[in-house]
Amino acid sequence: MARLNHEALCDSVAKAVGAAPDPSGEADLLFDKGKIIVAAQVADLKTAFKRVKKINGYRWVAINREDLFGANPLSLGSKAGILDANGKVLKAADIPRKKV
Repeated sequence: MARLNHEALCDSVAKAVGAAPDPSGEADLLFDKGKIIVAAQVADLKTAFKRVKKINGYRWVAINREDLFGANPLSLGSKAGILDANGKVLKAADIPRKKV
């Protein structure tokens, strides 16, 4: 699969998992298993994982599959999962902790 830009990656992931735009603006997409931040470029990964840490509940970062080796180290400690353009789970999201 060719590298997708931000809009194309959003559309592809939305179709694959049944997501819709997040009306709150906290994330790019919202679906029944949490919120998704889309990072279409390698340069967007660091910002995406900083942004995803602020989200409560299950959280995901959608990437182009070839960016996995750049995204995986950034995901450590974030509790975020990683999805590819087809909605396939590349790394599972951790169960969110309840805030005390």
